[in-house]
Amino acid sequence: VMSILLHGDAAFAGQGVVYETFHLSDLPSYTTNGTIHVVVNNQIGFTTDPRMARSSPYPTDVARVVNAPIFHVNADDPEAVMYVCSVAAEWRNTFNKDVVVDLVCYRRRGHNEMDEPMFTQPLMYKQIHKQVPVLKKYADKLIADGTVTLQEFEEEIAKYDKICEEAYTRSKDKKILHIKHWLDSPWPGFFNADGEPKSMSCPPTGISEELLTHIGNVASSVPVEDFKIHSGLSRILKARSEMTQNRLVDWALAEYMAFGSVLKEGIHVRLSGQDVERGTF
Repeated sequence: VMSILLHGDAAFAGQGVVYETFHLSDLPSYTTNGTIHVVVNNQIGFTTDPRMARSSPYPTDVARVVNAPIFHVNADDPEAVMYVCSVAAEWRNTFNKDVVVDLVCYRRRGHNEMDEPMFTQPLMYKQIHKQVPVLKKYADKLIADGTVTLQEFEEEIAKYDKICEEAYTRSKDKKILHIKHWLDSPWPGFFNADGEPKSMSCPPTGISEELLTHIGNVASSVPVEDFKIHSGLSRILKARSEMTQNRLVDWALAEYMAFGSVLKEGIHVRLSGQDVERGTF
């Protein structure tokens, strides 16, 4: 399994989650053993000029925080892109560290159907309209080299257009939305054969009072004998023990009982988050 993340240039530079995940990238319990970040750098986050969007020269500079190698490649050169991607994959497989591929390209159309980029980037979009699309540019090169014939190229385009047209036609006949197909790992038993969720009623998950009392007593005791515990903590444990005896539950004890009952069934529980170890949760 290889982890690949696709980013936009403005998001890569501007979203805090990118910086946060880079700092998680090499932590023992969080690492994916190297993620390949592909940045589609079309130099326009919505309609923001890069000079107004970030303070660094490249959107990918945020990856330098973990010394990830960053490959800037001209996306108009498909062979260079393929070469760089295979080097990135090799790096990731050899060193199990993050690596970034910065596809330096452009966006031919606006942000959406309503957006006319000529309003905000007139000079840039005059250049873009003159630009030969990468598919034509590469096809012309391959035909000139004699690698493919014009007929082969046109057949390939026709084949792809047909796939798109057929899918578009089929989409009009769809009456049912299959949720199952959208999930990367559908939970077994959660959906019926048609891909629709089963009834959302939950099976009873209650446990006996005897088991709750047992968990409450364990949660309010100290596991080590003759251990001198902080007086503030012993007060909390004493109050918790009294609650269990009086058949009362507060939020923290309810959580303990929930985790405890799952553990009693032999299911591993892992609490994650920066305050867990300090016991703030």
